[in-house]
Amino acid sequence: MNNRIQQAFARGKAFIPFITGGDPDLETTGELVREMEAAGADIIEIGIPFSDPIAEGPVIQAASERALQGGTTVDKLFDLVEELRKTVKIPLLFMGYANSVFGYGAEKFFEKCSQVGVDGLILPDIPFEEKDEFQDLSEKYQVTLISMVAPTSSQRARAIAREAQGFLYCVSSLGVTGVREELHQQISDIVKQAKEVSEVPCAIGFGISTPQQAREMAGFADGVIVGSAIVKLVEAKGRDCVPEVRAYVGKMKEALKGFM
Repeated sequence: MNNRIQQAFARGKAFIPFITGGDPDLETTGELVREMEAAGADIIEIGIPFSDPIAEGPVIQAASERALQGGTTVDKLFDLVEELRKTVKIPLLFMGYANSVFGYGAEKFFEKCSQVGVDGLILPDIPFEEKDEFQDLSEKYQVTLISMVAPTSSQRARAIAREAQGFLYCVSSLGVTGVREELHQQISDIVKQAKEVSEVPCAIGFGISTPQQAREMAGFADGVIVGSAIVKLVEAKGRDCVPEVRAYVGKMKEALKGFM
């Protein structure tokens, strides 16, 4: 397992915010990463904007469109991470789609991740059965491939957990990303099944937006992932979003304290 990812979960329940790279612009993305780390984020996911993000709801889809229209490219995100790594110590993950990796050249992509300091990669459109396509490159360049498991994966949860590296991304509800009032009750069963066969940490994402929900999930999971709620703040405030996002991350991290 990547040492930085391992250390992030060793400190207690991990808070993992997601932002779309390049929304509203690359400079603000850099500020957000630094300030979220300062506010207590344990791992940060940076979304690679893509024209057809099938796992995303309207909030993150719109963020992707804004970032692409603003000229964000994979190379520019690599440059940004390289710059961030001068000061940022926590794990940074890219979340994107296989087309972006193939379009860049898979080996070149993983090699560049390794060079600039991207710790891991989440590819929602690559099912567990097809991850071998990237597994060799993941191991060669020490870039952790994060596996996802959904409520519909109950029959496969143990198999996915057995091979999971870094952490297991547990999707809390059916459908695409987005803020939800109630989270899928099956998720606790999924986490339980995963824990029976693996020591890999389990982090829950999709639909979490409030400190209360985060605390509820921390009762049985090792980490909480929040995307749409943060991307909404970015959308509403644009370049002035940084203080609000920092305050939000601080509140969410505070909600996870007291658990071990």
